[in-house]
Amino acid sequence: MRNEEVKKYYDILDKKRFNLMLKRFFDIVISVLLFIILSPVFLVLAIWIKTDSSGPIFYRQERVTQYGRTFRIYKFRTMVSNADQIGSLVTTQYDSRITKVGEKIRKCRLDEIPQLINILTGDMSFVGTRPEVQKYVDAYTDEMKATLLLPAGVTSLASINYKNEDEIISKCVDKGYSIDLVYIEKVLPEKMKYNLDYFKTYNILKDIKLCMKTVL
Repeated sequence: MRNEEVKKYYDILDKKRFNLMLKRFFDIVISVLLFIILSPVFLVLAIWIKTDSSGPIFYRQERVTQYGRTFRIYKFRTMVSNADQIGSLVTTQYDSRITKVGEKIRKCRLDEIPQLINILTGDMSFVGTRPEVQKYVDAYTDEMKATLLLPAGVTSLASINYKNEDEIISKCVDKGYSIDLVYIEKVLPEKMKYNLDYFKTYNILKDIKLCMKTVL
């Protein structure tokens, strides 16, 4: 991460220290409140997942967050328990590994709720670049590495605009391209344009607006 491209973004964030303190305060307060409010939803989804297919309730995968540090992300399991061993790290449209309950949960993004745990521990923030597996981080350009200056996020403008990225990938795969090639060379660079722009225009009010837009 020690390169001139990253330094440009570091200098931008260095001038936003107060907003970054507010960001962490917002993350802690809202995640605690949501834990309390959504506890019945946690229970219902946990029972639903367990009765639908064998395997754990949560899916935990190693991802990369701030400064290249790795952590285990929490999600409700929406795929068969050995999904990582029988397919790509990226999910495509009509992926056969997705369970019946998982398909319903994913449509409403309810599988992301357990990431409140990651927010409380500081591994993630409500708004920020979605955490990638090391394989895709290794494909980052020098400028893309600047996104690792902040904790990974649950949502972002890139996530909103690419909420149907599995459809984009599936269409390219149908044309004969590999999943990893499509994601690294087509999807990831476009998403990163939004993520890098976020650093230039960041403030706490923008985070709140993005959270509201995500819910809508």
